Amino acid sequence: MLLGGPARYSLDQIADRVGISPQEASQVWMALGFPVDPAVAMFTDDDVAALTLFGGLVTDGIVDASTQLAIARSLGHSMARLAEWQVDVVAAHMIDKVRSTGGDHPSKETVEQVVRSVAEQTVPVLEKLQTFTWRRHLAAAAARSREGYEADSATRTLAVGFADMVNYTRLTRHMDSAELRSLLDPFESAATETITRHGGWLIKTLGDEVMFAANNAADAARIALDLQKARGADKETPDLRVGVAYGPVLQRFGDLYGSVVNVAARLTGVARPGTVLVDSQFAEELDGQRDFVFKSLRPVRVRGFSRLYAHVLRDSATTS
Repeated sequence: MLLGGPARYSLDQIADRVGISPQEASQVWMALGFPVDPAVAMFTDDDVAALTLFGGLVTDGIVDASTQLAIARSLGHSMARLAEWQVDVVAAHMIDKVRSTGGDHPSKETVEQVVRSVAEQTVPVLEKLQTFTWRRHLAAAAARSREGYEADSATRTLAVGFADMVNYTRLTRHMDSAELRSLLDPFESAATETITRHGGWLIKTLGDEVMFAANNAADAARIALDLQKARGADKETPDLRVGVAYGPVLQRFGDLYGSVVNVAARLTGVARPGTVLVDSQFAEELDGQRDFVFKSLRPVRVRGFSRLYAHVLRDSATTS
């Protein structure tokens, strides 16, 4: 059901059908995150169609071969994480349904029936929802891309921030999976809502940390301050440290790179629990705005920066 048909083609056979070399087929397939065994018939008709589409990106002159592989890696990485999450969620639902149907010791037939039923119900729905959500995010990304680009089309001027849970390792050392989930889910949910509400977007989550970006410093400041406010309203969540920097970044396949990202990460690492630290460029962008106040700190020495100038960001409404 999931693969759309039986595996019937070897690497040489699928390469011949697509019209590319076995090496090219293998490179794309492994970039997607799947192993290749040339001696085994492991490819389906849907795989032929997929590799044909990938090949068309190059033969039609849309991208070059290196970009084709980068696209495959990005898709593979994103979809692998999404699939792992979906399996976890569906598996939990299956366990509950099996228990309600067959008790604590269900028969093999009961388990197989429940698995088949749940898969038939959920897979088509998830597939449609993925397409809908992807189109929405594509439209949002296209709208954002019209702002902040430098002469180099891959470089944008953005505010980049991190929010990090304090003492996460110590707190979670003896937690079981259910307790860990109850800690992370509210944090990630509140962070996503706060970032989105103020016009930013989530770059990635790293367990105890979220990385976000915004087109301007004012939006990023509101995100950072509201992340701390949201944490203050939830006494179950550990304290947060937030660091934000502003300037040119390299945007590549949904992630951000460059000195600005490194500065934001270093600021997060030295911030006191419950505070927001920003760099000088960020503070200069908001100079004169009455909604925010800054307190300059002594330069700090961190990895990669001998003198990093940091400023504590506060909401003027809470300091007046």
